Amino acid sequence: MFGANRPKMADVLSDVRPISLAEIEVARDRIAGTITRTPLVKLELPASSREIYLKLENLQPINSFKLRGAANAVGKLPENRRADGVWTISAGNAGQGVAYAARKAGVPCTVVTIDTAPETKVERMRVLGATLVKAPFDACWTALEQREFPGAKGTFVHPFDDDDFIAGNASIGLEIAEDLPGVAVVIAALGGGGLITGIASALRARLPHVRILCAEPETAAPGALSFATGVASTFEGWKATFVDGAGGKSVFPRMWQRFKDVVDGSIVVSLAETKRAMRILAEKARVIAEGAGALPLAAALSSNFVGDGPIVVVISGGNIDLGTFCELIASVD
Repeated sequence: MFGANRPKMADVLSDVRPISLAEIEVARDRIAGTITRTPLVKLELPASSREIYLKLENLQPINSFKLRGAANAVGKLPENRRADGVWTISAGNAGQGVAYAARKAGVPCTVVTIDTAPETKVERMRVLGATLVKAPFDACWTALEQREFPGAKGTFVHPFDDDDFIAGNASIGLEIAEDLPGVAVVIAALGGGGLITGIASALRARLPHVRILCAEPETAAPGALSFATGVASTFEGWKATFVDGAGGKSVFPRMWQRFKDVVDGSIVVSLAETKRAMRILAEKARVIAEGAGALPLAAALSSNFVGDGPIVVVISGGNIDLGTFCELIASVD
């Protein structure tokens, strides 16, 4: 339980700051033995005039980019704190990442997981050795803000608002810059903001001319609202959908500070467009993407996207029940 004399969250948080290229490069070296350097593959779409490349983060050992940030955060854990373990809050992918990294480091791991998380993701966290505590979405969202949860012990690994987590994610940006230096636009899904902040931090240092965009579902688009209003905003019409790995109820003010000046905007897509992108990935590239993983392709193909030149879409994850996946892509008109 919470101790009466514990410092308040605001008293212990470090100020928001840019993530430097130097720490991103160090993070890449630190996680090299844990993550996969994923390929960048051109998507052949004869009917489209757009040149699109897929950054296949679904090929990570946990089938999600979250392993990058988790491996860096857990890898930096001081020796004298390892016995107490780590804990995080997750709908599934971050939990798998922290559990995987913790198991490799030999430290205990607890995941507070949203009670509506897909059973596929829950079972994977369990198999990786995590102790699971289920809680309602609102309780998890509050815990993410307060960085506390009743009974949780050890070092908290925030799944997005954490310098080390973001620096690990940023290694994606370094790989894109090296593999396709002529890229014009990079699109990644917006959930908590740790992915887009990391990618943007690396690309602003290596390829400052690149446009960097978020992708969000129409049912959960606080990022687009925040860009429109100029302040971190809450999305009042939020709905839970199959796009469970992206689209929160709000943009955390700290995360807005992190990405508002390095990201160029957000593209909002429909659920139908997202399902269609999932089907295109399966048919044209034989890639299984979860809803959040397909959002960037849906954005790149959307009429809301305007731009020229090579586009990289980050396929952030592929953790989806195959039965659900088949139902979703079969429902595409």
